[in-house]
Amino acid sequence: MLYFARWKVVLIWLVVLTGILFTIPNFLTSEQLKSWWPSFLPQRQIVLGLDLQGGVYLLYEVDTADYVSKRLKSLENDVRLTLRQEPRIGYTGLAISGRGVQVRLRDVSQAETARTRLAELVNPLDQSVLGGSGVTEFELSDQGDGLFRFDLSDAGLDQRLSSVVTQSIEVIRRRVDEIGTTEPSIQQNGSDRILVEAPGERDPQRLKAIIGQTAQLSFHLVDTQNSVQDAINGRPPVGTLLLESTEAGGPTYLVEEVPLLTGEDLVDARAAFDQQTNEPLVSFRLSTSGSRKFAEVTSANVNRPFAIVLDNQVISAPVIREPITGGSGQISGSFTVEGANDLAVLLRAGALPAKLDVVEERTVGPGLGADSIEAGKMASYIGAAAVVLFMIASYGLLGLFANIALGINVMLIFATLTALGSTLTLPGIAGIVLTMGMAVDATC
Repeated sequence: MLYFARWKVVLIWLVVLTGILFTIPNFLTSEQLKSWWPSFLPQRQIVLGLDLQGGVYLLYEVDTADYVSKRLKSLENDVRLTLRQEPRIGYTGLAISGRGVQVRLRDVSQAETARTRLAELVNPLDQSVLGGSGVTEFELSDQGDGLFRFDLSDAGLDQRLSSVVTQSIEVIRRRVDEIGTTEPSIQQNGSDRILVEAPGERDPQRLKAIIGQTAQLSFHLVDTQNSVQDAINGRPPVGTLLLESTEAGGPTYLVEEVPLLTGEDLVDARAAFDQQTNEPLVSFRLSTSGSRKFAEVTSANVNRPFAIVLDNQVISAPVIREPITGGSGQISGSFTVEGANDLAVLLRAGALPAKLDVVEERTVGPGLGADSIEAGKMASYIGAAAVVLFMIASYGLLGLFANIALGINVMLIFATLTALGSTLTLPGIAGIVLTMGMAVDATC
């Protein structure tokens, strides 16, 4: 007769009891869980995958052309600032050309000094294994006659795009988590694509808007010295930008190109309501360094308007009535309640490092998911019944005991899936049925 130590028997029954407690919530409705299931017991239920409960499938691709354009614009500005450092180096013809930036010196005798300064902008991205210079984002070449040119290297672009995809995945994950999507799957697909699966999501358009918006927030002083109309008819003065309003038919603004603050200076953002008009708005809080910088700028620019810009569009342009030293503020505009909430989510999650384009979009309806569930259930029932009948017919009473052990086996599988928060898919159901068949060998 087999003998088991008492502690083994106790341990086995504790494991079985724990499995039962984790499995039971899967057979209860949300109302039943709230009404009579004790709150101190496990509440979690198995998360169904996209093929079982429906949802949204989105495939994004990094807009390489847009990213390259922004990097070259940033490099152009860096070259300008570098050559204006004391002692200044005169230049002309600073412009973006193809996949590069070129500039010509006014005085060729300053070429060596300019080369030394400009070499600091090639932006090494890593070190090689042998200790060399490794990959640089840009390649600097002296074209002669005082002409210097930066070209974006292929290796540098590949490494940058890899970093952009990694950063974008983290930002998307934070955004999706903020809106309460259950068990989303977010992963890299190829070198420059990101796959997002959101089981159970019923509003694909909102999800696309939340994920796809770059959400680059910045604060700019409005240029009040130059005419907006002259800038529209001609060319904006150096160091300024023409930006449209987010409101249809709203005014065009001429703002200083260099921002006072960016979204990186924010530490929190929340949807709120204006105490006077009761209109939705977004309140924000700045970091310590951002608060100090904002206080200095607002103190020096009282009675001057500044623009709050989101993705190159002006949300609002309030006038600085007094120095803002508290480190917090409000963004008001023509917001709906949902719009204010979504903007707060975007600001909390951070900006995407590059624009993302939707390459493929699929919405799996709940009807298809329900059909899959019923088909899976039927397959499971038939498989389980066949195994149980075969066991009893072949082994009699021992087969009955084996079936009980098999049921506990399956129950512990569901308990483990529930406890870990794993996602159950249609192939997963097939795997459980297969496990039932294989477990026969272990119980007989």
